Amino acid sequence: MSTRKRALLSVSNKQGLTVFAKKLIELDYELVSTGGTKRAIEAEGLPVKSISDITNFPEIMDGRVKTLHPSVHGGLLAKRGNDEHMSQLDELDIQTIDLVAVNLYPFKETIAKEGVTEADAIENIDIGGPTMLRSAAKSFEDVAVVVDPADYEQVITGLQEGELSFEARKKLAAKVFRHTANYDAMIAEYFTEAVQEAYPETYTVTYEKVQDLRYGENPHQTAAFYQKANYGGASLADAKQLNGKELSYNNIQDANAALDIVLEFEEPAAVAVKHMNPCGVGTGRAIFEAYGKAYAGDPISIFGGIVALNREVDEETAAKLKEIFLEIVIAPSFSQAALDLLTQKKNLRLLEIEMKKPETQSHKLTSVSGGLLIQDTDEGSLEDVELEVATERLPTEQELKDLALGWQVVKHVKSNAIVIAKSDQTLGVGAGQMNRVGAAKIALEQAGDQSEGAIMASDAFFPMPDTVETAAQAGVKAIIQPGGSKRDQDSIDACNQHGIAMVFTRMRHFKH
Repeated sequence: MSTRKRALLSVSNKQGLTVFAKKLIELDYELVSTGGTKRAIEAEGLPVKSISDITNFPEIMDGRVKTLHPSVHGGLLAKRGNDEHMSQLDELDIQTIDLVAVNLYPFKETIAKEGVTEADAIENIDIGGPTMLRSAAKSFEDVAVVVDPADYEQVITGLQEGELSFEARKKLAAKVFRHTANYDAMIAEYFTEAVQEAYPETYTVTYEKVQDLRYGENPHQTAAFYQKANYGGASLADAKQLNGKELSYNNIQDANAALDIVLEFEEPAAVAVKHMNPCGVGTGRAIFEAYGKAYAGDPISIFGGIVALNREVDEETAAKLKEIFLEIVIAPSFSQAALDLLTQKKNLRLLEIEMKKPETQSHKLTSVSGGLLIQDTDEGSLEDVELEVATERLPTEQELKDLALGWQVVKHVKSNAIVIAKSDQTLGVGAGQMNRVGAAKIALEQAGDQSEGAIMASDAFFPMPDTVETAAQAGVKAIIQPGGSKRDQDSIDACNQHGIAMVFTRMRHFKH
């Protein structure tokens, strides 16, 4: 039996392959390979054996079966320090495999393609690759296993110095098990969605790291940012940063809240967010007008906040944005003139994000101690309900428009939530209060005299008429709320007494 060390290379990602193969040969490794990997190595004039040369069995079934063989897995799984294992290898004329470099069929990339068929997806489920990786990783004490081309250089350096350390091989093995778990999770998710099981008996999710963060919510907490593979909607993970400092944990949280809200609107819209709650939202015929209304909604809280816009930022809008301190501006694009202005603020983060909603409804995951809550994302809108006018007075056309705006915004405000709006802009937001009338008082105080003739939106029903009474005292003329309280009639009577129009949606928007 040969005493040369043997490396098995079988990769779909050919990055750095031939350089890696050449270095292994210089270290006196015998190379064994399959299919396209073997052809790529041979094209460089490098000696390489076919997997069939060691299995004495041809690749069959269009390559579906080629490495699932005792001559491969015996060479990987034999414990070098176990005399019985090594004796069995001698008897069966199986040589040990000392290094494995494998990465898998591109399942993720395949299912991301438009119009991909289930047959295409199935053909890109790797079987032999994960099996070899797991065998090699299980035997990391004796086998070096590489799944990422980025690790080729450190492996070669370690081998050139004599041998890879135990710690290095163990780290590579850990990376392999993460890689195969990620791969299997994507396959499981694909088929779970295909058979339309919303909440299966086990729930496995996988995310890929975007970046380490300086810290979490507070400086004593560590943090990192991960993205979901093949997510079809607008995402901070896909943002193109055009200017400014690195995003922080809190930046990402707030920016995501702003993005979620601005995606609610088809017309030009601007959203200002502070601590994950909207402080100003405006719509208009152009983005300049929309931003002006969002700013006017709360010119104090917007300071140091995040602004998201759903139209290109032009020079005129950029000039207004530049007037105050903002952490982040998000938009689908920025004109060159706008960039010239905004990049004068070196720390201002400018994020370019394609404004699109995911084609399929996604899940919202919330961690609890030792567990996980899963629910559909709240996609409910006024298009899904039939508004029910509960009062004698009907809302005017403008009030209906403002009620719709209030309802779109209150959905994204921490409960208990109240939004005051008028003339296509929010005027006051009451968020995260322990009682509803308290949230109303905060929102109305922010709106001040502008509450006269405004609308009020509530994320949940009124358990008693005190919120209506508070609204009436401030001059609110229309209210939108889910309805459904045992004491709805008390609120209806109060509205009728004060000439307020009230509509029920029969849809709640709690956000905890």
